[in-house]
Amino acid sequence: MAIEEGTFQNLFPSRFLTFSFPNPNPDSDPLRLGDDSLRIAVLDSPRPSDPDPRVAALLVPNGREHDWIFSSSYGQLQLIANSPGISRLILVGNPPRADPGTAMYTRPVRSDESSRARFQKMLLPLLLALCPKSAFRSGIPEIPFLVYEDNVFRSVPVELCNGPVVGEMLVEDVEIETAGDEEEHITCREFRRRLRFKRMPNLIQTQMRIVSADGEFRPDTTVLVQPYLSPMVASLSLIAPHLEECIRSGSRPRALCVGVGGGALLSFLRVQLGFFDIVGVEMDDTVFQVAKQHFGLVEDEFLRVCVGDGVELIQEFALRVIHWNSLCDKLALHPNSSFSYHLVPNGCESNRGVEMGRCVNDGDSLIDVIMVDLDSSDATNPHSAPPLEFVQKKILLAVRSALHERGVFALNVIKSGGDSFYGSLVTALREVFSELYEIDIGNGENYVLVATVLPVGFVDLESKSTILDKLKRIIDVMSTPRSISIPSREAFSNILLQQLPTERKKYSLSFPCWKTCSRKNMRPCETWKQHRKINMRGQVKSSLAKDSSLALLMIQLCAETVNPVI
Repeated sequence: MAIEEGTFQNLFPSRFLTFSFPNPNPDSDPLRLGDDSLRIAVLDSPRPSDPDPRVAALLVPNGREHDWIFSSSYGQLQLIANSPGISRLILVGNPPRADPGTAMYTRPVRSDESSRARFQKMLLPLLLALCPKSAFRSGIPEIPFLVYEDNVFRSVPVELCNGPVVGEMLVEDVEIETAGDEEEHITCREFRRRLRFKRMPNLIQTQMRIVSADGEFRPDTTVLVQPYLSPMVASLSLIAPHLEECIRSGSRPRALCVGVGGGALLSFLRVQLGFFDIVGVEMDDTVFQVAKQHFGLVEDEFLRVCVGDGVELIQEFALRVIHWNSLCDKLALHPNSSFSYHLVPNGCESNRGVEMGRCVNDGDSLIDVIMVDLDSSDATNPHSAPPLEFVQKKILLAVRSALHERGVFALNVIKSGGDSFYGSLVTALREVFSELYEIDIGNGENYVLVATVLPVGFVDLESKSTILDKLKRIIDVMSTPRSISIPSREAFSNILLQQLPTERKKYSLSFPCWKTCSRKNMRPCETWKQHRKINMRGQVKSSLAKDSSLALLMIQLCAETVNPVI
């Protein structure tokens, strides 16, 4: 496209322009951008510009120019969202040669740094010409080159399709590098199948390990590879006694999964925790069909998926519960009515075969666990998940109403620096739920918020619990160090003060109330702010009171670090 003079002198939020420019060194450039012309893409940040705006450039990895991350405005919006303080981002690369649905990729050999630096220097006059006028207020601006790196070694497209709600989506098989032996600097490679949407290409909607069977690859539904999913499953430890009671009564706990994607979470719950009755809700029917065709999602009598708005479904469940409670109140006032109900042994109300608080084949039942894994659907938002509706108190009240009084709510959150949404969400959850836990996944993006309707109460770590044993077995192999925040710093502090004189040799810890000089020499800290983390390793054998026992239990399942929520 033709660029008019003065086009780039000012910043315009979210403006995205592309044009061709002669390659300053087509024969010997280190990035193998061998075309005579380069594709230049310029994006202005959606956020208001700073008085002294910063401009950055990024060289598109050779062979990835077709990827939506670099070829679409959506991908570039996500790139600039992950680069705080950048007002304009300039991408330099080859023109896309193929459609994302047909282009295969293999990571090229990395060029030497000196050649890369020379090529970047050749691009400097162009980059300065693309800077806004205000960037020169303090002299000639410095333009840093950002580096895009991920663990993808090879990718092969499986299917490119279009959904009525999410738009274009890509199923791809990738070979990725995973951490191996850190001491010997060994990396391992693993094959995975991924689902991505064009509207948010940097966000992997679903990722599953694939294994070879009968000459073809099939998804492995027995493990979870996305790092935030296992902590979401670990949240079930908070209601393990409730789930045990449910199973002993002959009922099936009910799980509602809002946001299906490829169905990794649903399939895992069905295969590994087969005692659940699972209901999934997915907005886009094409996504649902992709999950069945490419990710091994299989519906049966205990796993059902409906196509629709997950938030609306939660509200519908809540309205049904309110209607049921109103009916029960009327029955209590008129006990001689011909319509009656009774209590089942585990304390759950039952009427005509419909057990309240259990998951049976009736939509009027309460839900034992609600897990939400939804993106915000808008690349211009500084946060990628969940949708903005979940900061609304009426939505969270609906979640609480739909849950059993001993139920749990787990929510995947992706936050970015300077994003006020996360703080607002935590505040709203605190106002609605009794207890709130935060699990920091440790990747700088994902956090899992876990909320309970009522205080959870005592959990005996040494109790004979089929569910706890199962959770420990299926989650332990997937776990990496994470951070869990617990709801009450005072309660946790008092409990540890009482327990540490006899238990401290089993722990290696630093806690707000203790300054750790050695494992045998601890003394109280003067202020809370001196320490904020607990690090516990090894076998934890204790029967502490509520807050600490829950925290230690979840440490065993998915974490090594605990942070109190203040």
